[in-house]
Amino acid sequence: MGILDDKVAIVTGSARGIGRATAELFAAEGAKVLINDLDADVAEQTASEIDGDTIVFGGDLTKPGVCDQLVGRVIDAWGKVDVLVNNAGYTNDAPIHKMSDEQFQRMLDIHNIVPFRMCRAVAPHMREPAKAEREQGVEVFRKIVNVSSVSGTMGNAGQANYASGKSGVVGLTKTLAKEWGQFKINVNAVAFGYIETRLTADKAADNTMEIDGQTVALGIPSQVRQLVPALIPMGRPGRPTEAAGGVFLLCTPWANYITGQVLTISGGQFGGMTS
Repeated sequence: MGILDDKVAIVTGSARGIGRATAELFAAEGAKVLINDLDADVAEQTASEIDGDTIVFGGDLTKPGVCDQLVGRVIDAWGKVDVLVNNAGYTNDAPIHKMSDEQFQRMLDIHNIVPFRMCRAVAPHMREPAKAEREQGVEVFRKIVNVSSVSGTMGNAGQANYASGKSGVVGLTKTLAKEWGQFKINVNAVAFGYIETRLTADKAADNTMEIDGQTVALGIPSQVRQLVPALIPMGRPGRPTEAAGGVFLLCTPWANYITGQVLTISGGQFGGMTS
């Protein structure tokens, strides 16, 4: 028996890193999981390596209609959605005086617009069953977890675009928690600190991704990477599995009375500051 037996979960950006660790944990706990990535081949490979019931959707979620197509894929396969994790994202850093309009807009699109569209796309599949359950006097909890960052709650030099997108998703989370609480839909966010993924790896020539035919450099400078652990009370960056644990926590029955919150998962980085 798993904690998420018979649940259907969507995890965007789940072929790599934190998203993959989250999908693996969900599947291990009994959930059916949609694996999503910009690169369908990578998503297929990940799905084949996860021990559980999975389906795949590859595509650019920032394009019009694609979020609706993703949700449609899940409904066609499994008929419902119980959990949505809005995890897809990347970085495109620059100081603000050197940042283009396109760089800024890209981060808003993936980190703010996509979660909005995904929540809107799952709305009928979460709200309508809840209305029937409410009439029957039954409580069935469904979960949405939006992925933010300490860059969004605290700010971070060189990331005006990323921080704006990640801050915006906090406002979306808190608003949706108020709108959908009556339907027993828990809407929370996680704010990750320094987690070891390709976004926090060395800024190297081979650490890139392709977006609309353009190469986007990922990672952070090695000198910055060397300094960050000293700022973390636990003395090291987090692992993707540890980040996934926080997401999972908010999707369990023990979080049924938690909504509209931002859970910081940072090993104590920025401890004592409000979020």
